[in-house]
Amino acid sequence: MVQMKVFMITKVSSMMRLTAISTAGVAFTLWIALGSAYAQGTQGVLPPSVRSPHPSTQNPAVLVTLEKLKQWESELSNWGRWGPRDQRGTLNLITPSKTRAAAELVTEGVSVSLAHFVSEEEAIDSQTFAPTEHWMTNIDPDTGEVLFALDAMSFSLHDGQLSHMDALCHYRTERNGEKVIFNGYPQNLDEHGCKDLAIDRMGPGYVTRGILVDMPLLRGLDWLEPSTPIYVSDLEDWEEFAGVTVGSGDVLLVRTGRWAKREQEGPWDYGGGGAGLHASVLPWLSQRGVAVLVGDAVNDVQPSGVEGMRRPIHQLTQVFIGLPLVDNGYLEDVAKEANQRQRWEFMVSWQITSIPGGTAGPFNALATF
Repeated sequence: MVQMKVFMITKVSSMMRLTAISTAGVAFTLWIALGSAYAQGTQGVLPPSVRSPHPSTQNPAVLVTLEKLKQWESELSNWGRWGPRDQRGTLNLITPSKTRAAAELVTEGVSVSLAHFVSEEEAIDSQTFAPTEHWMTNIDPDTGEVLFALDAMSFSLHDGQLSHMDALCHYRTERNGEKVIFNGYPQNLDEHGCKDLAIDRMGPGYVTRGILVDMPLLRGLDWLEPSTPIYVSDLEDWEEFAGVTVGSGDVLLVRTGRWAKREQEGPWDYGGGGAGLHASVLPWLSQRGVAVLVGDAVNDVQPSGVEGMRRPIHQLTQVFIGLPLVDNGYLEDVAKEANQRQRWEFMVSWQITSIPGGTAGPFNALATF
């Protein structure tokens, strides 16, 4: 096991630069967003999308308003469910019995990665919030010769190409003029990160059942077109097609084909116009007891179709349900393996990178069949 020792923390603008060195002699620099304004629902500093919401989002049968979201804040809340000092939210639903049952799904011993790493490519979906850099650290200053195999790296934990799990301190709401996060904690931020609900407070790692929802496969497409919303009816159609039922403690992985589109057509503004879940699925996610939600883009359909709220899935899952999200999950390989076997349930395992005060961590997960 590689152990890491933090030896330097410096604050740069609204980011924190954390440099660590491992026993293998590899230094890493991670840029940790400290409660950035972009994450705060309608308070975001990201430019609004020039796209229009998908017309179906305005259908009265699925229309979600700010008033409806306000109602759900109370109805779907898990504040206090696991005690006043809980730091894990719906990760508590991954019980020992759930882990044992997930292990029994492994019949072939074939594993694929669910992770996508950062790139030094300068593109619309990379180097977001901080630069990505990789360099050798032991170089002769006179000749430029690399003297030893030692290197370092810096990147944003919320980079548009990084599969990352958001910590529950990442989004906030306001109560009586105070900034509040899941379970009623104040959103306490300083140069060291989040005081509560940071990624290092969310457990060492987990093993549970994963269920893949492959919407392009269901519709006979390579990928969903930008701004395509996914509704409860779509999720339940998938359950019938795949012969699975989403249940308590599951990791739900929703493939829109974002990475397939990128491979064929190049980088694109998935953050401003990606396919994803519509806000009307929020009660369903809560009722089914989903423990972790993984999307291959930002999880929310963009634009959201909810007037006044850019990312309602992010806002309610993280602040009120306590449901951790994974953005930019790499779901292409698991989709191929699942389709080959005609089996869309499998064991998912991941270790949480314990970044002190971190607002997110790399999602280095495996799906095992």
